[in-house]
Amino acid sequence: MRAAAVILGMALAGPAMAQTATLPPLLVTAPPPAAEASASEHQVPREEIAARPIARTGEVLEAAPGLVVTQHSGEGKANQYFLRGFNLDHGTDLAIRLDGMPLNMRSHAHGQGYADLNFLIPELLDGIHVRKGPYFADEGDFATAGALRLDLINRLDRPLVQGTVGSFGYWRGLAAGSMALGAGTLLGAGEAASYDGPWQRPEALVRLNGLLRYSQGTARDGFTLTGMAYNGHWRATDQVPARAVSAGNLDRFGTLDPTDGGRSQRFSLSGRWATTGDFGTTSVSAYAIRSTLDLYSNFTYVLDDPVNGDQFLQRDRRWVLGGEVAHAIPWTAFGRAAETRFGVQIRHDDIRLGLFRTASRALLSPVREDALRQDSVGFFTDTVIRPIGWMRLTGGLRADWMGGRVNSGTAANSGSAGEWIASPKAGIVFGPWWATEVFLNAGTGFHSNDLRGATIRVDPTDRLTPLSRVPLLVRAKGAEVGIATSAVPGLDSRLAVFVLTLGSEILFVGDAGTTEAGRPSRRIGIEWTNHWRPKPWLGFDLDMAATRARFTDSDGEGRHIPGAPNLVMSAGVTLDEGLGWFGTARLRHFGARPLAEDNSARSHPTTLVNARIGYRFANGMQASLDVFNLFNTRASQIDYFYASRLPGEPAAGVEDRHFHPAEPFAVRFTLAATL
Repeated sequence: MRAAAVILGMALAGPAMAQTATLPPLLVTAPPPAAEASASEHQVPREEIAARPIARTGEVLEAAPGLVVTQHSGEGKANQYFLRGFNLDHGTDLAIRLDGMPLNMRSHAHGQGYADLNFLIPELLDGIHVRKGPYFADEGDFATAGALRLDLINRLDRPLVQGTVGSFGYWRGLAAGSMALGAGTLLGAGEAASYDGPWQRPEALVRLNGLLRYSQGTARDGFTLTGMAYNGHWRATDQVPARAVSAGNLDRFGTLDPTDGGRSQRFSLSGRWATTGDFGTTSVSAYAIRSTLDLYSNFTYVLDDPVNGDQFLQRDRRWVLGGEVAHAIPWTAFGRAAETRFGVQIRHDDIRLGLFRTASRALLSPVREDALRQDSVGFFTDTVIRPIGWMRLTGGLRADWMGGRVNSGTAANSGSAGEWIASPKAGIVFGPWWATEVFLNAGTGFHSNDLRGATIRVDPTDRLTPLSRVPLLVRAKGAEVGIATSAVPGLDSRLAVFVLTLGSEILFVGDAGTTEAGRPSRRIGIEWTNHWRPKPWLGFDLDMAATRARFTDSDGEGRHIPGAPNLVMSAGVTLDEGLGWFGTARLRHFGARPLAEDNSARSHPTTLVNARIGYRFANGMQASLDVFNLFNTRASQIDYFYASRLPGEPAAGVEDRHFHPAEPFAVRFTLAATL
């Protein structure tokens, strides 16, 4: 953990940390972190996450260099993610796991890989393990552009009570604490939040979260058992057509369908157990998740139904069950320490899906209803050896099977599908020389498509038009060359050049608000990540990522990939000396993106600045003020280009840019106490 973590940790622990300075020193031992296998692999500590001002829960993931997290709808919906030139929609090529549980939902009603983080309490995160590219044998479905593994803390030094109030009707309360129970520790937390937003139709978001976690021992010799519960409901102001705003017929914070919105619930129970002995470390994890979503959207207004409008309901009800068993064996090769891992991952999704035409949330008619059972099993192994002192070799292999059965309300679309895919991985690390390492990586991975697309035969809207099936599993191939150095005292700098090809792109379909399998693609890019601490109380960071994303075939009207960003940049400065004043300022630049395959329509870039200033008291109190969109920039969170129809327009609609505006200048004041 870099020196920044020590200082920023005081921002989270507050005076509790300062007061312990008079106590006898405490020695804590832990296994050393695993050596990084690529230049873009990165461990974000808890303290670094806590120091960032975030407007929405999902923005904690922006601590991962090069990742943009945004929203095009109500705050209760899953965020939109962008990484390495991908418009990831809600998670199609970014695998996200929390405490061993997968967050990406397969064959989801709203989009493949849907990953909702609204159930997460950010203060309980214990760090984020960032991996990019398909180079890691223990990462399976969706881990093509990257993978994020989130961990939870096991205990708090002192109970925490925190309240926040802010602009546009924002308020949030949090209470969390831990206690010794038997041979372990019981951690509990509860969160309640509400938000109206700057929208003409108040969002009326209500979010409730709870967590109970029992733990014993350590990550290598111990176990955890965690229960989580979440409930949320909201109204949504979705993207709006630029032509209506330009003509003065619609405010940029207005809506054309004030009944859009949704409700969501999530309940989970997960456990992790590990033991270490003479023959290595065995780890076991298991999870059970129950999630529901009702999402009302209207992206095209009166294009399809001039009388009732185009609102539709996407309904998702599912159970997700699964787990992992892995064993790591230490051994000796060439007279040096080596390690081999073997593991198996299983998952079962029991899903009920529905798509319905609605008007003001009243059901009009079903479009399709489906019952799915989807299963997967993945086997993986990898080995790390160091044949000579300045070289480290990694080789791995994955084999995955995925399949299932669709029982559709349209009998022709019922059926079964299943596929195997193998994914080899390899990496070489040279060094260290002068605190510098050079990395070479190559590998293959995959993402899954919606199981319904692998069994479909006819269009469910008319039950007559024949449709082509899509493959269930889509291969990705990637390679990366990188360098990481800490030769300059206090500076951690990393440079990576990568290429990633995908057998089938998953694209947003504006008139339905869904995604579909598309054309093959290639991305070539460069990333530069820097964290510098010239003084113990002063830290800087600068991350830049530039990517060229293109379709690789000649079909269609062009080769540009809609929504693919070519430039992402973030920068920040943090000042913190422990007790007393602390603060941070952060800039995030989200570059312009093509909105059409021929590049005839493009988004504008978005540059936002957020800041925090606070004071830490010796009695355990902490006060802070977060400022979002400091310069009140008039910009978009996200843009799309598709046909929609407003009253009085031609029946075929009008091709136009549709955007969701960035929220204006806003402040939030937080008062926290450690008891």
